Amino acid sequence: MRLPSECHCHEKMHELDGPLRPAAGHGESCHKRLGGAPPRLALALLLSALIGACASPGYESKPWPPRPADRPAPVEEPVRPLPAEPAPAPPVPVPVPAPPAPVPSPAPAPREGKAEVLRLLPAGIPDRAGWAADIAAAFAALRIPTTASNVCAAIAVIEQESSFQADPVVPGLSRIAWNEIEARRKRYGVPRAVLDAALAKSSPDGRSYKSRIDALRTERQMSALFEDMIAELPYGENLFARYNPVRTGGPMQVGVRFAEEQVRAAPYPYPHAANVRHEVFTRRGGVYFGIAYLLDYPAPYEEPLYRFADFNAGRYSARNAAFQSALAKVARRRLDLDGDLLRYDPGGAPAQEPSQTQRALDAIAPRLRMSRAEMQRDLALEKSPAFQDTPLYRRVYALAEQAGGEKPPRAVLPQIDLKSPKFRRKLTTEWFARRVAARHAACLARDAHKAAGL
Repeated sequence: MRLPSECHCHEKMHELDGPLRPAAGHGESCHKRLGGAPPRLALALLLSALIGACASPGYESKPWPPRPADRPAPVEEPVRPLPAEPAPAPPVPVPVPAPPAPVPSPAPAPREGKAEVLRLLPAGIPDRAGWAADIAAAFAALRIPTTASNVCAAIAVIEQESSFQADPVVPGLSRIAWNEIEARRKRYGVPRAVLDAALAKSSPDGRSYKSRIDALRTERQMSALFEDMIAELPYGENLFARYNPVRTGGPMQVGVRFAEEQVRAAPYPYPHAANVRHEVFTRRGGVYFGIAYLLDYPAPYEEPLYRFADFNAGRYSARNAAFQSALAKVARRRLDLDGDLLRYDPGGAPAQEPSQTQRALDAIAPRLRMSRAEMQRDLALEKSPAFQDTPLYRRVYALAEQAGGEKPPRAVLPQIDLKSPKFRRKLTTEWFARRVAARHAACLARDAHKAAGL
């Protein structure tokens, strides 16, 4: 769940898996079952629907990419003019290997890193020393140098996402919750008496569920509420464990799913007695996972602006949006520059329905001298640094350059509208990236002034 400090936003937002609906032809029987449901079942159905409407997207449009494997780099083939007439398709080559993982830089000493962070943190934030210690520890654990640009990038995202609050408050969260409860009650025909009885039950923390909804202020509280429902309901662990709708959290609003993958890829630097989800909502965990997602991958950009766009929309979104722009030029058709080359189902697997990008590529396949299988092989690398080394990537850009005009860019800000019940105005990935870039520049300017003694 992405929570704005100044209506800040999150990676590309989609709707949840959709409202609960009875199967076709079973609306009446479903209505009757709900109307006579026990309070616990009514509570589960209503609150799961409610929280899903208030929370962040039910799945990421871009599943979090794994770390690149240690594999030899591919040999770059020179770009040659392509023949005007289609040539026979060559045999399917061996999949292009990913480039080798970058050699880790020496880990910064935590004490030196803390001094660097303290120097760059803005004045007036609470517990500056604590924030500096957690940020420096994250850089040291991830073996990322504490350069002024790197530290300022992390500071800029924290400022934008939470204004240096470990568990940021969502304005009006209780009001949003009650509005959604009433809408769901009417939609599913649940009698008010059944709803009132369910919400009057005591929850594990001793308060009624009604009292907890009235007091909702943060996403941590909402996540805990949903976990209590899971534990309270019979078979709740099996039925609801994978559907906690709070998908992001902490001071950098990092995804829980990414955090879970991160701890499988690299040792977590802190002992954690509970689980990774709980760590995301802490300052130390939120900072560690947020810095990992922001900086711990080989971004192919000359400007940090595009890395900030990736933080919002998903890694390599800016590179992929530029590829879509080049493809649109070649195919002479309009494409949404959203950075999604494939469609994905809620589980993160590529969907059967072709994307706009796939349909545009099919239209120019003879000019690319590639079969559909070969193009699909390369598109499957869209979340990896290896994509820009594939034949598909190189040939699309070669055709775009032959088309004349300006040289096609290798990075473009994704054009994505961010949607949430919490937003009261139109927000986009471009707005987010430029806002964070401005904060990054201000942080570097503060550092330059201090260095000059001003």
